[in-house]
Amino acid sequence: MNERDLRNWFGRYVTALNRHEFGGMDEFIDDEVLLDGNPGTRDDVVVALRGIVDAVPDFRWEVKEVAIDRDRFAVRAANTGTPVKEWLGVPATGKSFEINEFVVYTVAEGRFVKMTNLHDSAELRRQLTA
Repeated sequence: MNERDLRNWFGRYVTALNRHEFGGMDEFIDDEVLLDGNPGTRDDVVVALRGIVDAVPDFRWEVKEVAIDRDRFAVRAANTGTPVKEWLGVPATGKSFEINEFVVYTVAEGRFVKMTNLHDSAELRRQLTA
């Protein structure tokens, strides 16, 4: 895929995330994937995503920046939502959050084979418990 095709493909991925349409992740994520450096599967990613939206039904990923270098993406996104039940060890209080997430993806044969992310969990906890 050329860069324009990769950007369009990635846009479809983010749209699926924000619609919480996790059943079609085979279009985007390889069967086996490195998750933060550890072996995993697409099913592992889907379980994690479903866990997020179970606790935070209005969870959204808003892409702020994307850099593409051949087969790698670097992404800065804003994550927002309001937990409706305990999440990440913090009871639901009705408070919302907005935090930064940084992700590096590697793509092979049109699907993610490596996904590494970092989000500001300290800021998330601060916002939910303030």
